[in-house]
Amino acid sequence: MLGDSLSAGYGIDLEDGWVALLQKRLTSQGYGYRVVNASVSGETTAGGLQRLPRALGLHKPEIVILELGGNDGLRGLSLSTTSENLSRMVQLSEAAGARVLLLGMKMPPNYGPKYTQGFEQMFADLAARRKLAYVPFFLEKVALKPGMIQADGIHPTVPAQPLMLDSVWPTLQRQLLRR
Repeated sequence: MLGDSLSAGYGIDLEDGWVALLQKRLTSQGYGYRVVNASVSGETTAGGLQRLPRALGLHKPEIVILELGGNDGLRGLSLSTTSENLSRMVQLSEAAGARVLLLGMKMPPNYGPKYTQGFEQMFADLAARRKLAYVPFFLEKVALKPGMIQADGIHPTVPAQPLMLDSVWPTLQRQLLRR
């Protein structure tokens, strides 16, 4: 799991986060996978790209769940640079023998229609171009729902975590069955 604060469990106990819940689900359902959460709050695609080679070499994952790009968008960084970084992370992961599950993100409307639409399309285009397993909007079940987002308006609450896992699970489960 290579992500940002959404997967690092910002503002909540790590064991309550969706990634920890994923490990519990995998174990309870008899999947022989160990989840390594290499997520860092505040991470951008540039930071993820820098850290990924070491993580791939150290852990030798079968599947890389890639949940990055949100901080790039919130900072208004270049979509072409963000897209290139994501694409490079996919290439590195696949070259290391891992399948990639890409988790898409959306930007708030105050970033303007051109940027927000381009940001969302960036994930869809990468997933289509690289034929990736893909969840278009990772926060679909929690965004704009009362009680699901912390007071900062960005980070999901503890009750949101199982819903985040439920957004990822069907697509991830198909990858697990390809073992």
